[in-house]
Amino acid sequence: MFSRTAVRSTVTTSRSNAILSLKARAASPLVSTAAGPCCGPLPNAFMGGKRFIAVYGYTQAKALVYSRYGEPKDVLQLHKHSISPPHGSQVTLRLLAAPLNPADVNQIQGVYPSKPPFQSTLGTSEPSAVAGNEGAFEVIATGANVKNLSKGDWVVMKQTGQGTWRTHAQMDESQLIRIANKDGLSPLQISTVSVNPVTAYRMIKDFCNWDWMRTGEEWLIQNGANSGVGRAAIQLAREWGIKTLNVVRERETPEKTEALRQELRELGATAVVTEAELLSGGFKNQVNELTRNGKEPIRLALNCVGGKSATALAKTLAPGSHLVTYGAMSKQPVSLPSGLLIFKNLAFDGFWVSKWGDKNPQLKENTINDVLQLTRSGRFKDIPVDEIRWSWETEGSALTAGVQETLSGYRDGKGLLKFEGGD
Repeated sequence: MFSRTAVRSTVTTSRSNAILSLKARAASPLVSTAAGPCCGPLPNAFMGGKRFIAVYGYTQAKALVYSRYGEPKDVLQLHKHSISPPHGSQVTLRLLAAPLNPADVNQIQGVYPSKPPFQSTLGTSEPSAVAGNEGAFEVIATGANVKNLSKGDWVVMKQTGQGTWRTHAQMDESQLIRIANKDGLSPLQISTVSVNPVTAYRMIKDFCNWDWMRTGEEWLIQNGANSGVGRAAIQLAREWGIKTLNVVRERETPEKTEALRQELRELGATAVVTEAELLSGGFKNQVNELTRNGKEPIRLALNCVGGKSATALAKTLAPGSHLVTYGAMSKQPVSLPSGLLIFKNLAFDGFWVSKWGDKNPQLKENTINDVLQLTRSGRFKDIPVDEIRWSWETEGSALTAGVQETLSGYRDGKGLLKFEGGD
């Protein structure tokens, strides 16, 4: 078993010898000593790459941390530390799964607006931050004053920047959202619910006054339609009776492009076009045909690309509609013709789910529960993932390489850290 929490050591040794052993380990270069309110002064019990049971209820843990900004392969380190027994309203958590999102990598690079603080609470040699913002954890121990969580509960983070790329964590119960009903759900589904699906849900719900009496007669258009947000938007729009016009980048071959089109149609996409088609001179005629010459208006555009792609999306919108930008994959500015503002009275907004969630924790929880209910009923499908299995023996270099690969081109699925250790 990995990462078991021992109430008392099973090693037959005297208290005095145990204390001497602890002092010796504290002086060893193989050992890192955790400190701070959640990680007590008891050192780790590692030797020769093997893990030993910690004494007096301490849990052995590992975390992917960084003490400076840069490329993941250059700055991420796997840090070993100890977590003390929870007290008060604290709970000790074990990782189930954590996705690798672009924002996570941007934080490591130091280019994301929101950055977790560098701290010394895990006993690192330099103040460091734990990477990752999203993930699913299981409660394995609770403090005496914990009211709403129990051992075995599954939770997600209430706010961003709490660090999810770690085998174990200790947090106050107020920092967590309990999954009210985990029956029929997998760690994958729960670990990926709080960023991409919530982003899609809120943009569709909050930036357009849909005429719900016209179910099936209004559209949204989006680029990056095969992304996590795009796939979520397709399924939610289908659930709510909204048609979707979806834009994707061409794949390496026509066959792969067509396979992607079909994959999105199976999720519920009404129509799928390529970026080349979007930017072509004949796209206006294609839109007119789909929307019956505007009788079925395109009311909302979701933009994660920017540049010419965003401009082309805006040109398809009906008067009084909205374009919402939530990403900038092309790294090009959004350029909008003045006529769209003057004569079509279009509105242009940005949406950042991290900031929104921090300001609206209860609404975030409600949104998560709505999406999970759809998932449980089979009406919201999993995203494709590329699992990175994390056991106690996994080397830090293997984990770091997996993170770095998220920066590569086309991928079969989102990177996902899946922890295979025990309590």
